[in-house]
Amino acid sequence: MSEGIKALVGRKMTKSIPFMGEKVEISKLSVQQVLGIQESAKGVKEDDASGFEVMKQVIRSSVAGGADLTDEDFSSFPLDELSKLQGEIMKFSGIGAEGK
Repeated sequence: MSEGIKALVGRKMTKSIPFMGEKVEISKLSVQQVLGIQESAKGVKEDDASGFEVMKQVIRSSVAGGADLTDEDFSSFPLDELSKLQGEIMKFSGIGAEGK
């Protein structure tokens, strides 16, 4: 049985936040997830469609049930609500809202 910090490997920290008038649970992104998102965000320009792909990656990685969302599901949400959700995830995970 692991002790100390080793016992915390893989443990997720979560909190509930508002999204579209309901509560959703988000978890802090792991270092591996953050590095993957930063890699995906390289070369994303303002108003670039790839920025939406990065947003979907962040939400799928952090929100409970997010991994099950399809691209069509994402298209049905208001963009500003998704942006706020992404911002909360990034802030909770200790990185800038722009993902860098």
